[in-house]
Amino acid sequence: MLQIEQNNLLIQKTLTERLFPQTDSLKSLDRIITDFDFTTYHISTLPDDKSKLLLSLNVKCWNDLVSYNVEEYLQSKYSIYKNLTILPSNQAETGYNYSVVLDTASSAASDDEDTKLRLIDDLSLLKRNAMAAAFHKAFDRYDELSAKHSNSNTYSEEIQQELANEPVLVIKYRGVDETIYLKPSFDRVTVIFSTMFQDETDKVFGKVFLQEFVDARKRSVQTAPQVLYSQSEPPLDIARYVQGGKQDSENKGYVTFVLFPRHLVKGDKRENCISHIEMFRSYFHYHIKCSKAFMHSRMRFRVKEFLKILNRAKPENLDDEGKVIENRKTASGRRFDIKA
Repeated sequence: MLQIEQNNLLIQKTLTERLFPQTDSLKSLDRIITDFDFTTYHISTLPDDKSKLLLSLNVKCWNDLVSYNVEEYLQSKYSIYKNLTILPSNQAETGYNYSVVLDTASSAASDDEDTKLRLIDDLSLLKRNAMAAAFHKAFDRYDELSAKHSNSNTYSEEIQQELANEPVLVIKYRGVDETIYLKPSFDRVTVIFSTMFQDETDKVFGKVFLQEFVDARKRSVQTAPQVLYSQSEPPLDIARYVQGGKQDSENKGYVTFVLFPRHLVKGDKRENCISHIEMFRSYFHYHIKCSKAFMHSRMRFRVKEFLKILNRAKPENLDDEGKVIENRKTASGRRFDIKA
């Protein structure tokens, strides 16, 4: 299977052209970029200074992320760059949630190559970093619970009741229809995706893909997270947080990932886990559509092959020059030739 890139390639390309210019002339720029999950970027030059780029982000779940300290997290990620200005939330570009201004001329002249490449990568991962704020909050809560109950009897009724009442972090990443639920515990973090299937065939493909996740863990990847899937019925952990009517529930599936302590080690392993898990929905539906497109192409190919066989099976009368002779018969069975 193909792996979807975590960064936005168009933003990466645009910033690379600006920070590693081939010519001295600067041109005006105004681009709107939309991601697979309805995330929208706007990258443009300032009206009074073409050397400064305004990069803005709009995500459907921004209000949820604000409650999980997304602004503080992004501040810690991007404040290290001296040529990057983070605009306050009340000064963000109209219609967008978050905006930064990059002085490309100053950065191209003063920053070394490694710094510029790191800046390009971090800005192309703007959506990933925004979504990561909620995951870090859940993982930090896991650290607290793990330390708190490290020497406790976790099977006691009091602790089990406390863990059952642990708040669930909710991220409506595609509006109300599709949501990510994060529930931390003392020995795991449960990540649940609710996803809508528009077609009945998508449900079938989805079950096949998810069964492959389960089988892969059984065969050779025992260190992978546990994967569970349920159709229509939400897991008990999030039942009280689920919204929607009966029709919505019939077209909705729930994919559960159980992340164990080996996946939550602080550092690169935790960051890598966040990068992969938050991309799951896009990865999942992208491969469903690719599989349907492949099957349709194979079906069209087979139909063409069958038509060729049928055409070869048609009887034809040819003369000495290889031309088709049309023969006609009367009602009594007599045959006559049509001559030009």
